[in-house]
Amino acid sequence: MKPKINMIAAMLLFGSIGLFVRNIDLSSSQVALVRGVVGSMTLLAVSMMGRKKFSFSAIRANLLLLIASGAAIGFNWIFLFESYKYTTISIATLSYYFAPVFVLFLSPFLLKERLSVQKIICSAAAVAGMFLIMNVAEGNAGSDPMRGIGYGLAAAALYASVILMNKFMKGMSGMETTLVQLIMASLVLLPYVLVTEKIAWTSLGGRSLVFVLTVGILHTGIGYYLYFSSMQKLSGQTVAALSYIDPVSAIAMSTLFLGETMSLLQLAGGVMILGATFFSDRQKSLRSERKTK
Repeated sequence: MKPKINMIAAMLLFGSIGLFVRNIDLSSSQVALVRGVVGSMTLLAVSMMGRKKFSFSAIRANLLLLIASGAAIGFNWIFLFESYKYTTISIATLSYYFAPVFVLFLSPFLLKERLSVQKIICSAAAVAGMFLIMNVAEGNAGSDPMRGIGYGLAAAALYASVILMNKFMKGMSGMETTLVQLIMASLVLLPYVLVTEKIAWTSLGGRSLVFVLTVGILHTGIGYYLYFSSMQKLSGQTVAALSYIDPVSAIAMSTLFLGETMSLLQLAGGVMILGATFFSDRQKSLRSERKTK
C-alpha cells in the first residue's frame, strides 16, 4: 500500500506545481535554474540517506545522452512555466500532456516499434482533442492562450525527446538517470541565464523565495524520489494509471484555487488527449507484463 501512497503523493505534487510557479517573481528561466539546482541537491541528499549506489562507469558511458537530455529538461521547464503565464494551468497542463503523443508519432521511426492500428487511433484522437483545446473561450483562458498553448506544446516536444533519449540509456536506474539529468540541466541553464538575463535575486520577496524553494525541494527533489522509489515496487499498469492523477489534479486545483474554467469543448478535448495516452500506455504495460510472466 505504501508504494501506491507515495506514487499518489508524487502525482499530486507534480499536479500542483503550476499554482506555485504562478506566484514566483522570477523569469521562467530563473525559476527553472533554481529548480534544477535545489532539486538535484535535495534528490542527492535523500538518495545518500537512503544509501543509493550510483554507477559512475554507467554515467560516463551515457554522458552525451545525459547532457542532451538534461538540457532538454531545463528548457522544457522554461517553456512550461511560460505556458502558465499566458494561459490557464488547465490548458497548459493538457498541452504539456501531448508529450506521449509525440512519442507515439516518433517511436516507429526512432525505436523501430510497430505502428499498430490502436496507436494510429490513439494518435488521431489526441490530435483531435488538441484542436478542441485550441477552441479557446474568451475571458478566462489567460492573457494570450494560443501563445500559452504553443509554449505548452514546445515543452511537450522537449519532454518527448527526453523520454526517447532515456530509451537509449544503458545500465542506469530511473532515479540515477534523473539525478544526473537535473545536474546537467542546472549546468546548462546557468550560463544561459547569466548571458540572457539580468539577475535580481536580491530583490526577491519572501513569498517568492518560499515558493521557489518549495518547487525545488518538494516538487522536484522529494517528488522525484517518491516517484522512482514507488515505481520500482508497482506494476507498469498501476504506474500508468496513477500517473493520470497529475493532470487531473492540476485541472481540479486550478479550478478550486484559481477559479479557472474550461469550455465543454475543451473538456472534451482534454478527455480525448488523456484517454488516448491512457489506452496507449495501458497496452504497453500489458504487453510488457505478459513478457515477464
